Amino acid sequence: MRFKLLVLLFLAFGGVKGVYAQKDFPFASEIKEFKHQDSLKFPPPNGILFIGSSSIRLWADLEQRFAGKPIIKRGVGGSQLWQLVDYYTPYILFPYHPRKIFIYDGENDIAAGKSGKFVFDEFGKLYDMIKKGLPDAAIYYMSIKPSPSRLKYKAEMDSANQLIKNYLAGKPNSIYIDLSTVILKPNSAAPDSSLFKPDYLHLNSKGYDKWQKVLEPYVN
Repeated sequence: MRFKLLVLLFLAFGGVKGVYAQKDFPFASEIKEFKHQDSLKFPPPNGILFIGSSSIRLWADLEQRFAGKPIIKRGVGGSQLWQLVDYYTPYILFPYHPRKIFIYDGENDIAAGKSGKFVFDEFGKLYDMIKKGLPDAAIYYMSIKPSPSRLKYKAEMDSANQLIKNYLAGKPNSIYIDLSTVILKPNSAAPDSSLFKPDYLHLNSKGYDKWQKVLEPYVN
């Protein structure tokens, strides 16, 4: 319902400006900045979209790591998956008509007290929206990482990952990508803190090295 209301507001008030006036629009300044970038140079269609929370936003050299690929980076720092579903898709997903969509989201939902089942349900909504609006786009869900500072939520994160993995199994043009185990200590279920920034929440360059190796076969 909220998504439909926002679309109506978008049309009624001349686009993004009208929706930004709504007080409850989260991270409006970041969305506005993305639209400003688009006004200067709009990404060509059939690109490779990376979307989600701060693990995407803070991947400073994402485009350079996949040089020569039409990467579109649209991470919204601190955002949650339900916000992507309810707010952001009309502005930083559907307009680009990407051929591939990489999604990293859900970690902040769980850290805010939501369950793994909640994240799974929200992902299901997003999946249906994408398949309806962009039926030919490939969907890649990047698993929720076990950040050292959020280990108390690990059970719910594991639950979300497993539910989404099972959901995508066998679905055409849809892949669950395990980015969790590659950042664990060898022969351990604990995350390797050396792969994280001092906040023990966000990956450092070595952590992104691990992710890059896993993602390379899919980013082509």
